[in-house]
Amino acid sequence: MRLLLTEDDAELAQSLIARFGAQGYEVVHVGDGLRGLQLATGEHFDAIIVDRMLPGLDGLELVKAIRRHQATPIIYLTTMSGIDDRVRGLEAGGDDYLIKPFAFEELLARIRALTRRTAAAATRLRAGSIEMDLVQRTVRRHGQPVELLPQEFRLLEYLLRNADRAVTRKMLLENVWDIHFDPHTSVVESHISRLRSRLNAQGAADAIQTVRGTGYRLLGSH
Repeated sequence: MRLLLTEDDAELAQSLIARFGAQGYEVVHVGDGLRGLQLATGEHFDAIIVDRMLPGLDGLELVKAIRRHQATPIIYLTTMSGIDDRVRGLEAGGDDYLIKPFAFEELLARIRALTRRTAAAATRLRAGSIEMDLVQRTVRRHGQPVELLPQEFRLLEYLLRNADRAVTRKMLLENVWDIHFDPHTSVVESHISRLRSRLNAQGAADAIQTVRGTGYRLLGSH
């Protein structure tokens, strides 16, 4: 489980990193809203924790900006406890709101609840003419079945979860192959090529765009 923590209190952040780590979570920490937005829209996270009072881009604007791109569960962690503050935070796109000071056990329980709801709802992924059923492990394009090998399925799943966003070779290696170094092989390129062939087998237009100097993008409409 991967969390993004946007919190400018370094001491609190280190405490949360340690305690979530003890529960098996990976926590990526940033101390300002602009960097938080960059990561939230460029990488995959299972949930995002947002402080309302952030330098660079405040928590409210950060959540609004994230919501223009994706539906990752977001919980505010803040001292702003007024009813109006909560309403504005939730209307901006937040899913939950926890007031500081707080008990870690409550934060953990809320994170687990948010991610359970998301996991239960996200049994199907779709971008344009491509549909993936995560329970049945099937893929269709224009209603026709597409047979994929397990690693091709994982690759397409990651692209679908990041539809319309450029993903780098490094991101693919880390998230699809769990490789955190450059193996100096063409494993990504060869799998992308085979995936393209399978998706385009019935004469459909290419859904995977090569982004020169960056990586690849699965087009959300095709």
